[in-house]
Amino acid sequence: MAKKNETPQTMDALRGRIDQLDAQIQQLIVDRAACAKAIAECKQQAGDAVFYRPEREAQILRKVMERDCGLLRPSDMARVFREIMSSCLAVEQPLAVAYLGPEGTYTQEAAFKHFGHAVAASPCASVSDVFRAVETGRVPYGVVPVENSAEGSVSQTLDMFLQSAVKICGEVELRIRHQLLGTAADLSDIKAVYAHPQALAQCREWLDRELPAADRIAASSNAEAARLVAQLPAAAAIASDTAAEIYGLKILRGDIEDSALNTTRFLVLSLRSPPPSGRDKTSLLIATGNQPGALHRALSPLAKHKISMTRIQSRPSRRGMWDYVFFIDIEGHAEDEAVKEALDEIRPAVSSVTVLGAYPCAVV
Repeated sequence: MAKKNETPQTMDALRGRIDQLDAQIQQLIVDRAACAKAIAECKQQAGDAVFYRPEREAQILRKVMERDCGLLRPSDMARVFREIMSSCLAVEQPLAVAYLGPEGTYTQEAAFKHFGHAVAASPCASVSDVFRAVETGRVPYGVVPVENSAEGSVSQTLDMFLQSAVKICGEVELRIRHQLLGTAADLSDIKAVYAHPQALAQCREWLDRELPAADRIAASSNAEAARLVAQLPAAAAIASDTAAEIYGLKILRGDIEDSALNTTRFLVLSLRSPPPSGRDKTSLLIATGNQPGALHRALSPLAKHKISMTRIQSRPSRRGMWDYVFFIDIEGHAEDEAVKEALDEIRPAVSSVTVLGAYPCAVV
């Protein structure tokens, strides 16, 4: 029904204008894809086999968000461009990306958020399998969870860096919305809840209140929990909307996470780190040795050069009793002059320093 001052002819004219704009947008995307194809040919002639450039994509998305987005949110506009870039990159060379599976995990969502949907996404059974897939060259990129805003670090991911040569080439931040999935007619029918241990912890208060008698059973991933529960009428899983669709489950209760700001950070793995993008992070692995003041000596150069530390986490080194290493994230790229100077000063003060990766900060 037309509005008060709006005739059917006006509606037809506006719809006609939308059709014109759609045709223009489509032609521009076609032109962009042709340009991407030409870039691929230039790279091949130059012997450059690297088609995906994380620093370049980060720069493009930042420009998109800085331009006038009209009635759209900058983050929504960036997501549109992410998918356009993903499809254009597939014209150059389709990307293969490993992620912590099975299908329907939040890690898969993070992979699509970072790379777009025009990738060949390959699920792996464990975090270590994702590392191995990248390290052996089976896929050029992998995505793994590293920390959650409510429950802290993912130890399996940190521990893999102690034994793997892979690098970090990007990061993804994903707002996590947990759904209670199952086939039960009523919550009172649920005798067990399956989920990844992190998800169980992130929904602890809700479970204590709504399902206090139900057993809580750890699964390798939330998607695996959903897959199992599809065959268990007296059980429920904590997983995503996507997992509900994939495994044919009902959403019994929505958004059951205890924190409304529940966010997980994921790392993008590769065999190399990208050059500076203009807004970057560097991740370090530092072994200090069990000596008084060792950590202070390691961190002092960061303060001296005005480098902000965004995260520090200790883990057992596995080399001796009570011997620890430190995972540290700092602002800036390892090639930035201030960061290079700080690292040069840190190295003599500690047992070892490993740059795990320097990469663009999460854009959206």
